[in-house]
Amino acid sequence: MRLSLLLTSIFVPLLSFIFYLNFVSMPALSAARAFNALHVPKSYIPTAIFVGGTSGIGQGMAEAFARHTQGNASIILVGRNRKAAEEIIAGFPKPTAPGVKHEFVECDMTLMKTVRRVAGELQARIPRVNFLVLTPGILTLDGRNETEEGIDRKLAVHYYGRWRFIKEMLPSVEAAHAAGEDAKVMSVLAAGQGGAIDLEDLGLKKSFSLPNAAHSAPTYNDIMVIDFAARYPGISFIHGFPGGVNTGLLKASNTGSLRYARFIQPLFSPFLYSVEASGEHQLYALLNAGPGAVRTNAKGDDIGLQKNYYGSAEAMERLWKHTEEETTH
Repeated sequence: MRLSLLLTSIFVPLLSFIFYLNFVSMPALSAARAFNALHVPKSYIPTAIFVGGTSGIGQGMAEAFARHTQGNASIILVGRNRKAAEEIIAGFPKPTAPGVKHEFVECDMTLMKTVRRVAGELQARIPRVNFLVLTPGILTLDGRNETEEGIDRKLAVHYYGRWRFIKEMLPSVEAAHAAGEDAKVMSVLAAGQGGAIDLEDLGLKKSFSLPNAAHSAPTYNDIMVIDFAARYPGISFIHGFPGGVNTGLLKASNTGSLRYARFIQPLFSPFLYSVEASGEHQLYALLNAGPGAVRTNAKGDDIGLQKNYYGSAEAMERLWKHTEEETTH
């Protein structure tokens, strides 16, 4: 009974919030589809890497990209679930262009040594990358849960692993830009949904709590795209907020109460984006973004860099240095 009351107290307010985010002035899905169909590359065979592409939003984006390119794009799904990846790839349109590959690459995003190795191997064998999308997620009510490298697992998946993967892949993204092709990097998490961060405790080793982690990771991602854009002009760096999406994160959670909540998740489904719809809207955000730093909402629209931004020049400098150190030892 207490668990039911707790879940009700959490999900009823959440339902109202999701309804507001997803349905106030939400454009027709058909408009996003039409834009995407027109704006996927036509003059060259693109290469796209979807980190976290074996489920959820990443899967939706990869499937939408495959549909709109009619399978004629090299697509790499990066994640931990080979079986899911193979099923997704089997559903892609079959390519007719020579040399096109659809493949899976295994990677545990909680370990920076693995991220460095996998991203380094990909960068070495793929000379040009046009679209690098990072959507891996974890949903848990655990407190600080450190990996063997001393990084909280939630922050590793939602920020540190993403930063390191991007950093390792940038030579290939730069090569695409130099060739006059699309060169875009997108992290889908919670653009504009962060809060103030403690520059004396980056990584939350002293002040970890679930609320602190929940508002720090989005702010770190906001700062990340702005900093990368300043260092790598001409490339698009996007931080997206997908809103409420009907994914399998509850079922995959290691927290019992959250796994239990999946049984009432169908009640909320009418108020959530489907994986397919979210994939189209987030692909729209990716394809529509111009060079530089961009933050987008659940509709894929640009929300600007000023509102609800908690970064600064000092924060960029200190977070970059901190992240470099945390992800290389």
